[in-house]
Amino acid sequence: MEHKKISGVGGEVHYWISRPKSTPKGAIVFTHGLTANHTMYEKQVEYFKDEYIVITWDVPMHGLSMPYEHFSYENTARDLNAILIQEAIDKVSLAGMSMGGYPSQMFAHLYPEKAQCIIGIDTTPFGTEYYSKSDLFWLSKVKPMAKLFTDKLLRESIAKSISVTDYSYQKMKEILAPFSKEQIIDQMDIAYGKFAEENKELNLQCPILILLGDKDTTGKVKQYCKAWAEKTGHPLHIVKNASHFSNGDNPQQVNSEIEQFITQAVKN
Repeated sequence: MEHKKISGVGGEVHYWISRPKSTPKGAIVFTHGLTANHTMYEKQVEYFKDEYIVITWDVPMHGLSMPYEHFSYENTARDLNAILIQEAIDKVSLAGMSMGGYPSQMFAHLYPEKAQCIIGIDTTPFGTEYYSKSDLFWLSKVKPMAKLFTDKLLRESIAKSISVTDYSYQKMKEILAPFSKEQIIDQMDIAYGKFAEENKELNLQCPILILLGDKDTTGKVKQYCKAWAEKTGHPLHIVKNASHFSNGDNPQQVNSEIEQFITQAVKN
């Protein structure tokens, strides 16, 4: 993949793009989760790169897209739009894992004419009725709670809590390795805090598929995903033998689900 960058709202934003040799079936943007980076999708890049334009990126405040000022999910969506403009891509399918679902949803809200579909991977919805005041309160307390962990224990707990396979565990440990405990906690604080501030009802017009690992025990993700599907009618598909990092734990099923959903969404 070719490594490129844009001048984003709050700093340089780095992304990677691959274009197939033949006419592409479409374009897919993969947006990673909290404290992660673009390599979280290497299993998806390998699967889709021969037939689709594939874009992965380091979300602002993550990976190479640091430092970054004025982080917000609206700004991340605007940065993603700037990437698409630079690459002359008019329409895109959006796959977002965990935190990565928030820039994806915000992008589809701000640029509905460009969003063909969303695949939410172990993520949760924007919308005020899903979250209690207590839920939002505890999101604001992530930073002081994370500070109680030792550096080693914080990294171990993050990697273990999202994985059931050695691949996913080792991948997350590898991603976290270059960063200090303070940087990891800052990412957690900003990401969760900004969601609590920006959470609102979004106008999402495109088809949405919700994927959820059958062993995902992260917070209330399972509860929120079920409520999201029940309220909206969006399909909820369970990924077998997978935790929160389900696209790493079971890439075969996740890749198949993404491919089938995009094919149907583009056809319609």
